[in-house]
Amino acid sequence: MTLLRVDASIQGEMSASSALADLVVDEFVASHPGVPVVRRHLGQHPLPADVWATAHAAGFTPEDERSEHQREALAIAEEVAGELREAQAVVLALPLYNFGISQHAKTWIDVALAGGPQGTRLLEGKPTVLVTTRGGAYGPGTPREGWDHNTDFLRRILVDIWGADLTVIEREFTLVGVNPALDEFTETATQMRKTAEEAAVEAGAALAARRAA
Repeated sequence: MTLLRVDASIQGEMSASSALADLVVDEFVASHPGVPVVRRHLGQHPLPADVWATAHAAGFTPEDERSEHQREALAIAEEVAGELREAQAVVLALPLYNFGISQHAKTWIDVALAGGPQGTRLLEGKPTVLVTTRGGAYGPGTPREGWDHNTDFLRRILVDIWGADLTVIEREFTLVGVNPALDEFTETATQMRKTAEEAAVEAGAALAARRAA
């Protein structure tokens, strides 16, 4: 068994999404220390921007006519898709940026789809934990209700396209304590963080239990 972990944060050690993913993975590894964890950090090591288009074009080019650049792009796409296909469990830390999915994560999804083959459900039935974080609040009744164009998109890809058995962990108001304009929400943000951290530990334990079953 392998556990695949993918991060997309650009915040380094300050990343709220990575911190929650750490809790999930640590809980799992504590029960199964011998299980390999394959890591891909899209924020620190983003995929080249032209890989998707080049790999996509390569798929419609006869193999003996492909350029070296096309072969390299297709190899990257097949590697990315292979990581998803070969993992038995997946942890994804994909925060919301500018009201949507980050460019790093979107490129990764497009590249994985190009690494196909087309229509392959890369996560069919696999336990997958999606950690997503938001600097503000986007829930019902908030001024920016409906502005989160990240989470539902990821559900469509992970569940409807790739077939994942998905658990979603969300944390909002991560900019409380950073942006003074949000200071009035400190108590709410503290509770949201506590709830998300508890959910992350539970998700890690659930992954470990499925591995043991």
